[in-house]
Amino acid sequence: ELEQYLAEAVTPAEPLDWWRVRLPHARYPRLARMARDFLAIPGSSVSVERCLNIGRDVISLRRASLSADTIRLLMTF
Repeated sequence: ELEQYLAEAVTPAEPLDWWRVRLPHARYPRLARMARDFLAIPGSSVSVERCLNIGRDVISLRRASLSADTIRLLMTF
């Protein structure tokens, strides 16, 4: 499905509207389901720095004695 979809010409339609019509559902049922899931995610008002900067939360004064490996593991989850 993905290869067929990527081979198609680009359309000026709004993405969510394009995935709602019947034709993409028939030709790309799995992609249409994924697109509706991803396109329905609301935007966040939290800044990117706040979402991605977990260092201060992981390496606090109480956790200052953690090893580098432990900190790396904590920051990847």
